[in-house]
Amino acid sequence: MPLRRHSLLIAAFLTASTANAQSWQAQTSSTSAELRGLSVIDNQTVWASGTKGTVLRTVDGIHWQAMQVPDADQIDLRDIHAFDAQSALAMGAGPGAGSRLYRTDDGGATWRLLATNAYADGFWDAMAFWDKDHGILFGDPVKGRFQVYLTADGGRSWREVEAAGLEALPAEGAFAASGTCITVAGTDDAWIATGGAEQARVFHSSDRGRSWRAQTAPIPAGAAAKGVFSVAFPNPKQGVAVGGDYKQPRLAGINGALTVDGGASWTPLQVQPAGYLSVVVPVPGTRASFVAGGLAGSGVSRDGGKSWTVLDATPINTVGFAGPSNGWAVGPKGLLLKYAGPAL
Repeated sequence: MPLRRHSLLIAAFLTASTANAQSWQAQTSSTSAELRGLSVIDNQTVWASGTKGTVLRTVDGIHWQAMQVPDADQIDLRDIHAFDAQSALAMGAGPGAGSRLYRTDDGGATWRLLATNAYADGFWDAMAFWDKDHGILFGDPVKGRFQVYLTADGGRSWREVEAAGLEALPAEGAFAASGTCITVAGTDDAWIATGGAEQARVFHSSDRGRSWRAQTAPIPAGAAAKGVFSVAFPNPKQGVAVGGDYKQPRLAGINGALTVDGGASWTPLQVQPAGYLSVVVPVPGTRASFVAGGLAGSGVSRDGGKSWTVLDATPINTVGFAGPSNGWAVGPKGLLLKYAGPAL
């Protein structure tokens, strides 16, 4: 190889490596808990949650307070939804009573138990909110049907919905891997992502969870560790789904899907980085940017999900953004990262 070309290749590699290294900046979490829940309010206020009843909060975007929900040291808080710097809901995911909801209204100084899964074979997966009052909670099948609960008072009380169209396929379930296997958009639309069965599917409701219609997604399933793990919609029509096989995090293949009709149809995507991705989110304040992440690393699309570039190879569990330059990611062993790359 000519020396000049060799030097140029080295320079390009170093430039790319430096860009990737600067995409995320580590922050001190003061915990070793596995973190899967993340709720980004703005460029200063962020909440996170994880195993052993762990909750984290920052109100300046830099310094984090680690806390433990009382009597929840055995609870895996896999999703968290914050309303502001003082109020948040933390959702436990686990069999039966391991699925529960806690709320704080004083910045985590005190917590109260709001709800516990009444079904021994139930397993809550994630929750999402259309506004400060109206939200939806989603769980794995009980007696062959997925569980859906609705709230109209900011999560203080919930009612189970006997919705049409929630019948599950044999072995079908959802993945409580990032708090994003359910998402909402607009004022009434919601989507649920599943896997495990022979087909991966995305369910769509246009009436706030009262009825659903499922559509096959082109992400490989057929095993308990495979399927759609996350779905994101910045509006009721445009959406991206990601997933893969969490037992083979670097396995190449189709790990994404794109829709432009609200989930009525999906086209396959090769999302970067290649491999297992547990989360995809839209970036607020942009026209068409998404960020995806998982044990394969993290990547970004700036054209509505059509094409992707790698951000970083660091394994993460979930991400969240409040704007083109304001994002965080959490992951294994208390991993806490702040986005430090160029505006998305």
